[in-house]
Amino acid sequence: MNAPRAHELGIIGCHVCGLVCREPAMDQAACPRCGAALHRRKHDSIRRTWALLLAAFILYIPANVLPIMRTVSLGDVDDNTIISGVVELWVKGSPSLAVIVFTASIVVPMMKFLVLGTLLVTTQRRSRWALRQRAMLFRLVEFIGYWSMLDVFVVALLTALVRFGFFSQVGPLPGVVFFGLTVILTMFASMSFDPRLMWDGPDHD
Repeated sequence: MNAPRAHELGIIGCHVCGLVCREPAMDQAACPRCGAALHRRKHDSIRRTWALLLAAFILYIPANVLPIMRTVSLGDVDDNTIISGVVELWVKGSPSLAVIVFTASIVVPMMKFLVLGTLLVTTQRRSRWALRQRAMLFRLVEFIGYWSMLDVFVVALLTALVRFGFFSQVGPLPGVVFFGLTVILTMFASMSFDPRLMWDGPDHD
């Protein structure tokens, strides 16, 4: 037996404070607790999520191509991209930090692009495929999305290595800015996506 839906019970949840309210008789109504407008679905969720996700993907290209940090050691100047920075950390004896940077900079963003893209396509097609698994993937993306910001602070971590003699000087370069914007846009994309749209199905009005 399928559980009854909120609209069948005549209730609606506030998107701001979470208060469960009786469905308003008029189209425009406000939450009695916080005053926010009540609506069943996030407005224009699919298109806004696509726009943010595509913008993030475009910015992710220069984030990987442009150098993110400059290291100066004994007069040698070396500009590193994300990948070369990971290699540099590994070679210089910091494998744990290299793994953290690689996971936060490569694995997490690519996973978010793949998962959110899959959710958008299947939701637009009103597919009933693996609904529970897709909902779990969305929650996972929400949970780990904030950790991808670790790479923005990697220069600060590298600066701390000066006392150990690995580098004499470390500085940020434009790639960090593009990566930071990528992280912010993917966070907004996951916030814009309304996972309840996945459950509407082809029979939903």
